[in-house]
Amino acid sequence: MSSSSGTALKSFSLTNNISEISPQDAIYKFDADENRRINREALWDKDPHFFKSCKISAVALIKMVIHARSGVPHEIMGLMQGKVVGNSIVIMDSFALPVQGTETRVNAANEANEYMVEYIQGSEKAERLENAIGWYHSHPGYGCWLSGIDVNTQNNNQKFQDPFVAVVIDPNRTISAGKVDIGAFRTYPENYKPPNVAASEYQSIPLSKIEDFGVHANQYYQLEVEIFKSALDNELLGLLWNKYWVNTLSQSPLISNRAYAVSQLSDLHQKLSKAQSAVTSTRANIPTLADKDNGKQKEKEDKKKEDNQLAKSVKDSTKIAVEAQHGLIAQVLKDVIFSMRPKSQVDTTPISDLTDTAMNIG
Repeated sequence: MSSSSGTALKSFSLTNNISEISPQDAIYKFDADENRRINREALWDKDPHFFKSCKISAVALIKMVIHARSGVPHEIMGLMQGKVVGNSIVIMDSFALPVQGTETRVNAANEANEYMVEYIQGSEKAERLENAIGWYHSHPGYGCWLSGIDVNTQNNNQKFQDPFVAVVIDPNRTISAGKVDIGAFRTYPENYKPPNVAASEYQSIPLSKIEDFGVHANQYYQLEVEIFKSALDNELLGLLWNKYWVNTLSQSPLISNRAYAVSQLSDLHQKLSKAQSAVTSTRANIPTLADKDNGKQKEKEDKKKEDNQLAKSVKDSTKIAVEAQHGLIAQVLKDVIFSMRPKSQVDTTPISDLTDTAMNIG
């Protein structure tokens, strides 16, 4: 692996908090008897919140990211192999499925099921003994969460082949932010009412998807995602990384993600227009003596709602600006490092000055 590629891989590992563990760690050992015992006890049937985290091998992660990126603007789908360790679902490997995807959904046909069976059988012959323990798919440009179709799919998976986890990757936001945008989810049993939980970290949802997001948001919960690797993974990781690194290096996120950036700006415009219409249409009625207190309370609630809409729009606009800055800086650095120019045309401007200029976009 070249020095520049190796440096980029180290940066990727730091950005995504990839922890290195010993190759002798128990996480790499598969005990068939222990696995059968865990499946017989099925403690997750008694506690809807049994699983707390999803630990993913760095090799499986990069394979999923490459697959998700190759499908843009369409959704892709694949399966993950792994096991249960304590309160965690551990993903050791992943593989793509030959499915037909659109910009909003992915459909698995019979050939995908046949391929899945053949792949699992082939894995057993190669001593990859872990069973299928989850599925992954992509949401190009609209974040990591479960739609109504995803919730139904995951419900069926948990009914008939639990333990099972759903992983969602957003390849567009991954390229724009430089960090893998990923989420792992489990659905609740039918008729289960989740307790009141703290609000999760804010994420920008396109206006066209907000209704679907809101309707099903209480039917599943998110697991903490942890990424790990060992020294023995480095060679395979390097081979996969070269493909990922070359693709990343050869493309500008400002160009390859141009459609995504335009859709973000269009969505932000719609959200601001909606917030503006809500503000202009809010008129205080003259309260009667009996309704005075109720009127004040309603006015406060309306004001809070307006401020909340505007605050979210500010977060969205800040995010768009930061991603654009990252794209500009990346292009400046690539130009300085890799562009071949005649000596007479060499620009002696310090890189720090160039990056400072790129940062000043407002």
